[in-house]
Amino acid sequence: MITTLIVTALLVVPAALLILVGDQVDPLNEARRISRKTARASDDRTQLRIRLEELGKGSDKDYEEFRIKQYGYCAGTAAITLAFLMALSGSLILTMIGSSIASATIYLLIDRQLSQDVKKRRELIEAEFPAVVEMLTLAIAAGETPMSAMLRIANSADGAISREFQIVVAGVRSGAPLHESLDAMGRRVKSVMIRRFVDALVTATLRGAPLVEVLSRHAVEARGNQRNRVMGAAGKAEISMMIPVVFLILPISILFALWPSLANLNLFAS
Repeated sequence: MITTLIVTALLVVPAALLILVGDQVDPLNEARRISRKTARASDDRTQLRIRLEELGKGSDKDYEEFRIKQYGYCAGTAAITLAFLMALSGSLILTMIGSSIASATIYLLIDRQLSQDVKKRRELIEAEFPAVVEMLTLAIAAGETPMSAMLRIANSADGAISREFQIVVAGVRSGAPLHESLDAMGRRVKSVMIRRFVDALVTATLRGAPLVEVLSRHAVEARGNQRNRVMGAAGKAEISMMIPVVFLILPISILFALWPSLANLNLFAS
């Protein structure tokens, strides 16, 4: 809340002053410069960089752009709420409180949306994982190296894991060892399934273990996990379907069943 208020003040007040200055300074460029400076100086207490890196946006520029967007929406919301409440109530204290609450709400909503995007991408990677492991197993069993197999999948497939393989291949081509690029992929994708796969692949590569057997075991395990997830989702859907049955259809059925008896009781009572 305090950070949001400070950022809002840093963005709204200078922007208003710059508009009053007129032609001496470009307000948009100056506001953007102040926003970038504020974004660089802001603390990363919510692991924002880690979440952005998992989405493939781990550079300083991506971090600054996200902070500028977040603070910009907060400042705009604060300004609109400030003007609306001031015109509606005229109370400065109520206006400041409402503006702060609205700005903090937008701040938290944008942060929550980022977390949801990370979760969706992680679920997408885990859904793609069994098919990708099977493709990797077939390619290595056909005589290709792990590097060439990942390059083939990265070029032919279209998905989150194929993009991760592209990053791994680019890292190896830039001079990094294969096991280090794979380990970076495991740290970047916060998934237990991917972490176990990367650890097994790195261990097998360093020790010279048969990769086909290792990948085959992971493919079977991945298919089993996927089947369990599908069955779990089906169970949750079945429970959700019981809600309208219990609270809507069942009471109406009981009412229709008891209605003749209730009508006869009313008849005898009269």
